[in-house]
Amino acid sequence: MYDTETRVAMVAQRVNVLHRKREKRLSEALSALCLMLTGSLVGAIGALGGRGQGSVTGLYGATMLFEDAGGYVLVGVIAFAAAVAITVLCIHYREKRKKICDKTEDDQK
Repeated sequence: MYDTETRVAMVAQRVNVLHRKREKRLSEALSALCLMLTGSLVGAIGALGGRGQGSVTGLYGATMLFEDAGGYVLVGVIAFAAAVAITVLCIHYREKRKKICDKTEDDQK
């Protein structure tokens, strides 16, 4: 039989292992999500983007006025929205993890 201090230490060690495992799983899921998003955005650019090259003589910044540039703008807006969502999720997860770490440190003291 183990004494109470040894059992508490073993439980704390197991909790840390489970937290690391969960963090690794979450990191892998976010990486897979980013890869899928990148692939879908590349596909959207290929499907929505025009095949021709737009140019307006004398107006260097007028490329967006070309008739097939709407697909690129749409992909840019979707990419920005996805990046904001992923950033918010990462910040939320980091704050949650920080609270858990602080709580476990207080419990161990």
